Amino acid sequence: MAFRGPKVWLWRWRRNPLKRRADTVEAWVVLGAWVMTVLAGVLAGWAAARSVEDGLARERVEWRPTTGRLTEQAPGKPPARPGISSGDRVWAQAGWTGPDGSAHTGQVRVAPGSAAGTRVTVWTDRRGRLVTEPPTAGQARFRSFLVGGLAGVTAAAVPLAGGRMLRGRLERRRVERWDVEWARFDALWGRPAG
Repeated sequence: MAFRGPKVWLWRWRRNPLKRRADTVEAWVVLGAWVMTVLAGVLAGWAAARSVEDGLARERVEWRPTTGRLTEQAPGKPPARPGISSGDRVWAQAGWTGPDGSAHTGQVRVAPGSAAGTRVTVWTDRRGRLVTEPPTAGQARFRSFLVGGLAGVTAAAVPLAGGRMLRGRLERRRVERWDVEWARFDALWGRPAG
């Protein structure tokens, strides 16, 4: 790019006898790109965050804790002192009854060495299928904020990149036109072009 001197705010919109049509087009391209960048980012971010928050709120309403029992002993050794958990959890087979009275089984995380018949809390959906524990309202808000921010930045990058590409093409055309004009002056002054 050519050196333009000190930065002057809103220079593209000022009246100037040397202002070319390409300068006006570039001004509108820059303005349009920034408006589209802000709009796309805000709208996409808001829509994504709202969708995630609604989905997680629906999970909190529909998913319920159910009491189940281990159908087999959990692998591993039980903690040395009962009541003190080392934080390690292992997968074990458990069974529970769904809301419609049907029997279900699945793998759940429990303390190592838990005996068969030990009561465990499992989270199920409306059909009694095993699901994860739904996030709290605060966790859901944080997740929706992260997803919305990521979606907003991603969506905003598209018009921003498009505007930069279009400005680059305008700059190349402007430089090509200058080359043509300089070649005319060189011919007038008797110097060979090229």
